[in-house]
Amino acid sequence: MTESPSTPIAVDNDVTPRSRLERVLRSGRFAVTAELNPPDSADPQEVYDSALVLSSICDGINAVDASGANCHMSSVAICALLTRAGYEPVYQVSCRDRNRIAIQGDLLGAAAMGVRNVLCITGDDVTAGDQPQAKRVFDLDSIQLLHTARIMRDYGVYLSGRKLTVPPPLFLGAAENPFAPPFDWRAKRLAKKIAAGAEFIQTQYCFDMARFRTFMQQVRDLGLHDKCYILAGVGPLRSVGAAEFMRSKVPGVYIPDEVIARLKAAPKNKQRAEGKRICVEIIQQVREMAGVAGVHIMAYRQEELVAEIVEEAGLLPRPFRVEVPHPARERHLHRSAERTR
Repeated sequence: MTESPSTPIAVDNDVTPRSRLERVLRSGRFAVTAELNPPDSADPQEVYDSALVLSSICDGINAVDASGANCHMSSVAICALLTRAGYEPVYQVSCRDRNRIAIQGDLLGAAAMGVRNVLCITGDDVTAGDQPQAKRVFDLDSIQLLHTARIMRDYGVYLSGRKLTVPPPLFLGAAENPFAPPFDWRAKRLAKKIAAGAEFIQTQYCFDMARFRTFMQQVRDLGLHDKCYILAGVGPLRSVGAAEFMRSKVPGVYIPDEVIARLKAAPKNKQRAEGKRICVEIIQQVREMAGVAGVHIMAYRQEELVAEIVEEAGLLPRPFRVEVPHPARERHLHRSAERTR
């Protein structure tokens, strides 16, 4: 790979923000991002239906890239739809399915469509999904992907050294899991991602608050909170069964026994509300932690619940909200009005 400096990028609040999300983070406001769960459909309206709910409560909408190694509408296509309609996407790029040639082309194409936020992830192994016979690519890992996007942006070249006429103006992010052993290594791995180019971080679900506090202390001890913005991953648990499934089947998710016990103690018809209450409480706790710059809300097929969580956690109104009229959004608003008549 082309060589470039490996010194971590310090957060510089004098830099002109490249995106609305970056502007919120640089302003010192507590940021909110959320995942738009990609449809199993070719209908763009399904994307707009979900995005409309999230747009007024989030500073960035993650276009998920086949999480869990399950196929859905592609993240770059979702970003194309979101940018056309004036939304603020976070383009999630997984290394599992594409080689460096395809990824570099996708980064340029996404930037050309107006995408400014990119989340670089390695991706779950194909054995986690419903097509385990698929061929793995993993030409790059998340750190190499960050490095690639950074040299394209900062040096205006491909990995081959060939020049770009216009570099992509990207705000680079990565994921981190404070709950995967070896625990003492997690903050050090985060440092490597920052050195490679990460400017913001979205973590895995935070249910073990003791472990997350320890992680954040390690982050502060290394001074990493001054070099990137950390968004704690949170999400509602729909039921005891959903929580048990997540902690046994979803890669990287850890849910402590006490959280399961709290859900079990609630009547069956009250477990969804209890799961939401737990999520709101976790947001309130992480908001008080030094070095946490925001939250990333993951609620599978529960976009309407995200709105309730953001409101009940006291995170409204969102700063710098921008409304951009677009025919696709206008059609959605018209359809929504028709359904309520």
